[in-house]
Parts: sequence; structure tokens; C-alpha cells
Amino acid sequence: MTAVLTRRSKYILHEPAPCDAEFAYLLNGAAAAPDHGNLRPWRWILLRGTDREALGACLATEAPPEQQERIAQKALRAPLMAGLVFCPTPGHRIPEWEQMAAASSMAYGLMLLLHSRGYGSIWRTGRLCESRAAHDLLGLAPTEQLLGSLDIGTPDASETPARRRPGNVSDRVSTFASRPVPAAA
Repeated sequence: MTAVLTRRSKYILHEPAPCDAEFAYLLNGAAAAPDHGNLRPWRWILLRGTDREALGACLATEAPPEQQERIAQKALRAPLMAGLVFCPTPGHRIPEWEQMAAASSMAYGLMLLLHSRGYGSIWRTGRLCESRAAHDLLGLAPTEQLLGSLDIGTPDASETPARRRPGNVSDRVSTFASRPVPAAA
């Protein structure tokens, strides 16, 4: 409960980030998320160091000249950039929207596990998801979609610790009360 109520997006992230083995360990836990059909309709692409620079340069080529440097730098905001690729199984009895829900649930579980280990993360979308050049650079198949990326690292020590999220959500819940069905005439 503490991880769920205190996790927040972290904008300033430093080394260390989880190594590949630790990422895989946490992903094994996150993969326990609901996944009707056990399709695992997702995969991750991990980018570190110069790989982030290459992605930033790729994204910059599609931006207006005055924005290219700023766009290129965005890929360097965290020591680990983990791209989430949606890999649906077309025509499967499990509809695509449910496969997307499985990928989303797994990603949130991963964010909670990262937080519980002391790492920070922030979900990023935007230009990265829409870029044909990034799609090609990362080797996505035509049926795959880049949903976004998690920037991952150690939160800045100067950040104040997250407080529990306040709020009552009881207004978002209702109880169904069935009514008798009228008899057919």
C-alpha cells in the first residue's frame, strides 16, 4: 500500500539505474499482472549511454531546426530509458483492447516495483511514440506500436519525499441494484 500511495513521477533522475539483470528480475514480478490468455503482448527495449544519444538524434531529425537540440537532449534525461513496445496478437480470441490493458497493467506494476526498490521513474509518450524514424531505428515490426518509455534512475536527493495521495474516491463507486424484469405480455 505504501508503494501505491507514495509513488510519483520523478523528473530528475541520476545513476544508478537498475542493471539489466535487476530490470529482468523486477519485470518477472510485473509480468504477474492480469493477462487474459497469457499472451504477454509486450516487450521492452532498454537504452543506456550512447544508445540514448542515437535515439535523441533520430528524434531530432524530425523536429524543426530550432527545436532539434532540445529534442535530442530529452533522450538523456535519465540513465535508463526503457521503451515499451505493444506486440498484439491480431485475430486472437483475446481482443486487442484487452491485450493493451495487459501491457498497461504490467507497466504500472513495474513502476511500483521500481519505486519500492528506491528507483524513480516517469512515463513518457509524445514524439517518441509517433516517430516513424524511431520505430525503424528500434526495429519494431509493422504490427508493433511504441506505447512510450519509462525514464528510470535514482531520484534527486533534493526532492522532498512523496506524501501519500489524499482523497476520497467513494464518489467513483456505485452499487448495482437489479430491478424485476416485467413479464412478457
